[in-house]
Amino acid sequence: MDAVINNSIEFFKTVVEFAPKFIPGVILTLQLAFFSIILGMIIGLVVAVLKLTKYKWLKKIMDVYITIVRGTPLLLQLYFIFYGLPSLGIMIDSFPSAVIALALHNGAYISEIFRGSIESIDYGQREAARSLGMTKWQAMKRVVLPQAFKRSVPALGNQFIIAVKDSSLGSVITITETMLLARQFGAATFNVFPIYFTAGVYYLIITMGLTKILSRIELKLKVNER
Repeated sequence: MDAVINNSIEFFKTVVEFAPKFIPGVILTLQLAFFSIILGMIIGLVVAVLKLTKYKWLKKIMDVYITIVRGTPLLLQLYFIFYGLPSLGIMIDSFPSAVIALALHNGAYISEIFRGSIESIDYGQREAARSLGMTKWQAMKRVVLPQAFKRSVPALGNQFIIAVKDSSLGSVITITETMLLARQFGAATFNVFPIYFTAGVYYLIITMGLTKILSRIELKLKVNER
C-alpha cells in the first residue's frame, strides 16, 4: 500500500514539475494546427469548386490530388516534403514543411466535405438566383456557399480535431511541439508514463476547447436560420 501511495505521489510530482515545461511545445502545436487548418480550408474550398466545374481536365487533376493524398499516409507526405524536395533543390524549413503537408492533407478531406455540402443544396436555388440576373459565380458565392458552409460545420469540426492530433507528427521532422518534448523529457528522466500523461492532458484540453467553440458556432448558425 505504501508503495502505491509513494508511486502516486511521485507521479503527480512529475506531472506538476513538467506541465509548465510543455507550454512552448503546446503553443507550437496550436500554431501548427491553426495555420494548417486555415490553409487546408482554402485548398479544400478551391478544390471543391474546381471539381464542380464543367472542365473535365480540371476535375481529373483534382481527383488525382485527392486520390494521392487520401491514399498515402500523412507521415509519408511529411517525409516527402521535408526530406524529398531538397533532393530536387527545393529547401523548406521544418515548420513550413509541416504546415504545407498538413494543409494539403486536410485540404483533400475538406474538399470532399465542401463538395458534398454544395451538392446537397437544391439546384432550384441556383436557378432562382440565375433568374434574378446573377452569374454562376455570384449564385455560388451569395446563395450556395453560405448554406453549404453551415451544413459542413459538424464534419469540418471533426476534421479540425483530427488536424490537431495529426500535428503531433510534426515531431518526426524535428519540430519541437508537444510530442517531441514528451519524447525528450521521457528520455531524459526515464519516467515515461507521467510525461506522456501530461502531453495527453494538453491534447485533451485543446480538443475539448475546440469542440466547445465549434459547438457554439454550430448552435449560433442554427439560431440564425430560424
